[in-house]
Amino acid sequence: MIGPLWLSTWVALLATALATMVGVPCAWLLARRQFVGRNLLSVLLLLPLVLPPTVLGYYLLLLIGRQGPVGRMAEALGLGRLVFTPTAAVFAAFVAALPFIVRAAQAGFEQVDALYEEAARTLGRRERAIFFTITLPLAWRTVLAGMALGFARAIGEFGATLMIAGNIPGHTQTASLAIYDAVQGFRYDLAWQGSLALSLVAGVVLWLMTRSRVRGSW
Repeated sequence: MIGPLWLSTWVALLATALATMVGVPCAWLLARRQFVGRNLLSVLLLLPLVLPPTVLGYYLLLLIGRQGPVGRMAEALGLGRLVFTPTAAVFAAFVAALPFIVRAAQAGFEQVDALYEEAARTLGRRERAIFFTITLPLAWRTVLAGMALGFARAIGEFGATLMIAGNIPGHTQTASLAIYDAVQGFRYDLAWQGSLALSLVAGVVLWLMTRSRVRGSW
């Protein structure tokens, strides 16, 4: 079970980092800008929250499969196939984590008083500087909470990972998939170990978020 747990941790960390880089700017746009297609973008970003994992996995398979646009591009660039690789597991975890980061970050940015940003603009500060020196520092606790939720979601991702990364022991078998295999094979000791490890991760995340809330962060 050590191997799948290590793979799940690596996948979740990388997916959370990617989701943060994509999700935080998108959250800022949704919180601070009005533009054509804003509602559509919001729906697309939050859709993984409500889609069945198998449906989400099928859409991802159409996207990164060997006949999909991203899959064909990767092979054309010499990166090889994406499906049934650890990269596919990262992709599935990224999509699963993204809505949590976007929603939390958007709520945090909306709570920042726009007067602070306007005051900085009158002093000649550029938008990027305003974001990194005013908006993000005032909303960082909520953004961090979203990252924690995203990580917890990513490390336990199952359905979409099974669809696009497969369940290959020693290669793409994450902790959730290993637990499933252990139960199917009546190896309840292994299933217990994996379940306990993932439960501890979830418990730590919730504890940290509770501590953050007690301090008035979100």
